Amino acid sequence: MSNARVTHPTRRGILAAGGALGLGAVLAACGDDDAKSGGSGDGTDAAKSGPWSFKDDRGTTVKLDEVPTSIVAFTGVAAALFDYGVQVKGVFGPTTTKDGKPDVQAGDLDVDKVTVLGNEWGKLSVEKYAALAPEVLVTTTFDTAGTLWSVPEESKDKVAKLAPSVAISVFDRQLTKPLQRMWELAESLGADMKAKKVTDAKAAFDKAAARLRAAAKARPEIRVLAGSASPDLFYVSGTNLSVDLEYFKALGVNFVEPSEAAKKATGGWFESLSWENVDKYPADVIIMDDRASTIQPADISEGTWKQLPAVKAGQVIARSPEPILSYDKCTPLLDNLAEAIENAKKVG
Repeated sequence: MSNARVTHPTRRGILAAGGALGLGAVLAACGDDDAKSGGSGDGTDAAKSGPWSFKDDRGTTVKLDEVPTSIVAFTGVAAALFDYGVQVKGVFGPTTTKDGKPDVQAGDLDVDKVTVLGNEWGKLSVEKYAALAPEVLVTTTFDTAGTLWSVPEESKDKVAKLAPSVAISVFDRQLTKPLQRMWELAESLGADMKAKKVTDAKAAFDKAAARLRAAAKARPEIRVLAGSASPDLFYVSGTNLSVDLEYFKALGVNFVEPSEAAKKATGGWFESLSWENVDKYPADVIIMDDRASTIQPADISEGTWKQLPAVKAGQVIARSPEPILSYDKCTPLLDNLAEAIENAKKVG
């Protein structure tokens, strides 16, 4: 995947864009992190006996003599597995906020029952990872090369020697595909996919998808812009590479697209705008990156932002560019967008 911009991108800018951009440059700038540690937890572990194998989205098949129980995962992946009853021992990535509460990417994960190996993107303490005696590492990948998301470039070889890895691709495909792959992974790890909680969540997702499709069909005039904020720039995300936006677009949502020239300059992901030019693209609904690495709408002080018609109309909702890949956590993303379109005033 190409770097985000022709200029030197900052890590904040890259993550704020709503996609995985410039991975090599960003990862190389990240090191090990002092991390919060805790117990591995109990009560939600799913396990079964016998040999285990799983073919991931890189085409790599991991084979173990037994189903792994010492699992380390990127925080969002751990949260998805938790929803299916699979408990991990350690996590890396945004896990807790400054006040100790679960980060948005942690979902319902009990953050006190996992060892946090690095509490931000690109941080993973190799020493603490080794101490967990990991059997497998699970994360996502945002490029065709299968780069392991949030595993630091400078320590990836050390990490690879300690345990095999599994990667679920969230690059240039619709949301339903990685959701299915995470389902398959959880099932292989012993999750009960016939449990009522699981089947109800899947049914709710399907219902929400139908609702969003109907809303988009009924209100084709409503233009939706996917945005993200940093101190210096506002980012308008394109829809062609992100799993959530590709799926929403397939359901009929009318998205504002950055210019082709701008997308070409960023590898197809987004366009960066100065705050003076934040009104370049008229929109009726704005969905904003909810990750801790970005500025949230309530904290944006720029007057040009406050004057946007969608902002003045209160038609701004959250977006999860790195969705937790369980049906339970993705259903609200569909419902919230459907509701916003259903109730939106034409203001852009």
